[in-house]
Amino acid sequence: MKLLVFSDPHLVEPDQRIIGLNPSQRFSQALDHALKNHPDAAHMVILGDLTHHGRDAQYLALQRCLDAVNIPLSLMLGNHDDRSAFLKAFPDTPLTPSGHVQHVVQLGHHRLICLDTLDAEATPKHSGLLCEARMGWLRDALEAAKGAPVTLALHHPPFVTGLDGMDAIRLRNAQELQALIAEFPNVVQLLCGHVHRNISGGLCGTSFATFKSTCHQSPLTLGLQGSDHSIDEPAGYGIVLFTKDRVIVHTDDLGGRGAPTVDGHSA
Repeated sequence: MKLLVFSDPHLVEPDQRIIGLNPSQRFSQALDHALKNHPDAAHMVILGDLTHHGRDAQYLALQRCLDAVNIPLSLMLGNHDDRSAFLKAFPDTPLTPSGHVQHVVQLGHHRLICLDTLDAEATPKHSGLLCEARMGWLRDALEAAKGAPVTLALHHPPFVTGLDGMDAIRLRNAQELQALIAEFPNVVQLLCGHVHRNISGGLCGTSFATFKSTCHQSPLTLGLQGSDHSIDEPAGYGIVLFTKDRVIVHTDDLGGRGAPTVDGHSA
């Protein structure tokens, strides 16, 4: 089973730009590339920060970009989103009883659990939270998996990346989530957004991956303070393969690339 992973489109109104970039144009280019090259994908997930300010017009821009998507899709929320405005634009989104944007996707024998880490009253601003209601729902979902392999998708990473400014606004109750994961060894992978870079590693024995934005990226300056540093680097997206006994995470950058070769010669 193949999952396409996008993160942090940060869509704005048509006349707006982010560091001179057009988020809708770059997001559409990434979508077009993915749909052309991976028509066999079973599902697509967008890991939050769908918009830059959570305004109605920005969710309308998202609707327009998604018109070409012809596979099942999971939309998630990040710290730049607005839950009410999002639900007005996408009223059919699955919700938990507490009104959070969380749901389970069955991908063959594997389960993808999408979580809602948006905290509108966050301190520090832009950090994330899985409140008691969301954590309780997650526990129920993990128990319902009955040992089947599970991947968790969430906007805010529950781990340190070395990008100090972004680490300061990660998931605030990371230790609580880590403790829950430790009870369920069938949680085999974490997929996160928020940091605008491709990063991979392990968290207490569970693999994790973060993904680039489809718009602007964070500079790779370890120890850099602050979370408002952005650079114009190629957009990217992820391709996650689920097999019976493993998860394989690929990333594809959309910058310049050479022609494919065969035995060292241009094809």
